[in-house]
Formats: sequence, structure tokens, C-alpha cells
Amino acid sequence: MSWTDERVETLKKMWNEGQSASQIAKELGGVTRNAVIGKVHRLGLSNRNGILEKAIEEETKVADVPPAPAPEPEPAAIPEEPSTQSASPPASNRRAIIPAGQPLPPQPSANEISPEALASVREVEKTAKKLSLMELTERTCKWPVGDPATENFWFCGLNVQPGKPYCEAHVGVAFQPMSSRRDRKR
Repeated sequence: MSWTDERVETLKKMWNEGQSASQIAKELGGVTRNAVIGKVHRLGLSNRNGILEKAIEEETKVADVPPAPAPEPEPAAIPEEPSTQSASPPASNRRAIIPAGQPLPPQPSANEISPEALASVREVEKTAKKLSLMELTERTCKWPVGDPATENFWFCGLNVQPGKPYCEAHVGVAFQPMSSRRDRKR
């Protein structure tokens, strides 16, 4: 399939009308939704802000209708403000986009767990039953220890706390109180 001038014009027209890439692909035939999206980006049409404004301009050009008195420009100006507000959320709600290949920002990790809790876990793991996956039951701690790709991988196996999948020490690490999680985000 080649992008003829006629097909490109159809794509531009439909895109500016607010049609979805799937609808455009179906109308054009012989092209996928992803091909339409790629062409839209190569043509620089990806920004849909101001679609209503462009559509109104296109309609007045095509119809060759003389401009109406004073009320005509107002409808074009009124939708512009709400569409701009809804199209871009406040900067505080946006998440930074990290380009591929870039390191991720620091994530919450075991470093945020209290040293006492880690010491308790290490002590408990010395007395753990070291069960395999097939030996686990609803009453055994399912905390994994080690690398699953090695022979030294096992599960804690001690008695679980009621309603939890882990023993007391591992529950202390896995389930942190809400207030400490809330404070960490600030």
C-alpha cells in the first residue's frame, strides 16, 4: 500500500475531523491502525488541540459562506478555553516520562525498612524450614529467599499469622502501616 496524495488528504481531513486511527484505517482500506498513526506522526498531525477551531475554519472555507454578523466568532472562541483546560492536566498531576535506556529514579526499597525489622527477618531466616514450592501449605510462610534460578532458593515455611501469607517477621516487612507509606510519599 502506498500513500498517494489522495489518501494522505483523506487521512488529514478525517484526522482533523477528530476521527480515530481505526476509523481512518477502515475508510482507507488496506492499511492498519498503526500505519495511520505512524503517518499522522510523520505528517506532524499528532496534536489534536484546537480540532473544533480547525473544523470551523475548514467548514467556512469549503462552504464559501459570507461571515455572519457579530455572534459568529463567539462559538469558536467559547469552546477553545474548555478544550485547552481539559487537554492538559495541571503540571503537578503529570508524571515525568523517562526516555528508554535512561535509569529509573530511586524507588522505595528495602533501605526504607527499619534495621530492627531486617535484623528480625535475618534471625527468623536462620530458623526457617527452607521449604520448596511443592511443600508449601496454607499454614506455611510463603516468603521467598534467594534467587529462583539457583539451587539455594527456598521459602521460609514457618507458621503464618492468621489471614496473612507470611510469618510474623515477614509480615512486619511486607505489610507496613499506612502512615509510614503516606509519610514516605511526602
